[in-house]
Amino acid sequence: MNLDDQTCLVTGSSRGIGRGIVTDLASRGAAVAVNYRSSAAEAEAVVESIEADGGTAVAARADVSDLENVRAMRGEVHDSLGPVDVLINNAGITVDKKFENMDRADWEAVIDVNLGGVYNCTKTFFNDLRDARHGRLINISSVVGQQGNYGQANYATTKSGLFGFTRTLALEMASSGSTANCIAPGFVKTDMLEEVPERVQEKILQDIPLDRFATVQDICGIVSFVASEESSYMTGQVLGVNGGMEW
Repeated sequence: MNLDDQTCLVTGSSRGIGRGIVTDLASRGAAVAVNYRSSAAEAEAVVESIEADGGTAVAARADVSDLENVRAMRGEVHDSLGPVDVLINNAGITVDKKFENMDRADWEAVIDVNLGGVYNCTKTFFNDLRDARHGRLINISSVVGQQGNYGQANYATTKSGLFGFTRTLALEMASSGSTANCIAPGFVKTDMLEEVPERVQEKILQDIPLDRFATVQDICGIVSFVASEESSYMTGQVLGVNGGMEW
């Protein structure tokens, strides 16, 4: 899965799954933009690590929920790397509460980033993807969008909303030869999972046929495949990378 001559932007890529994705793409030859909102030191550390391995990377600050921020980021990325061939909408937040305790601000905070950010970034880079030799829009969803999850009505809503968005963009982009696909990871070993109580982790494991949580690399390989030329005849799909969980 050679990605030479491809420019990729990964939102929310200073840590966690996003960091793994952007690092993997760079290792396959892509020039990458490492988007972050506030963790400048972490983003610069990712860039330095990629450059130390011979790759090309730039840090790209933007709050994806702010359209003007995203437009400014587009100018910076274009100046440094040129048009974007692959956009990976990975940035997301959680504000977990039972629905009866969830107020409008809790709801809107998650909607603004997880769905509003996807709109802002896709709208801003749409022409890049349409005009690319083989443009790729990749939306990172979650098994929670497929199953729902206790205390995550806002998060689950945003992640399931990506399915319809992806399918629609796939239809609208098809005439240009560009594709749109969605990846729905299961539970991944990240800092976020480590915050879940051990007894809850054990309960989750009971529902995973492969009897383990995903590693970040399990997700990265799938993303790189979808970003590559090898996936050119696949579009409008939701790829569940969840160890066999039902949905």
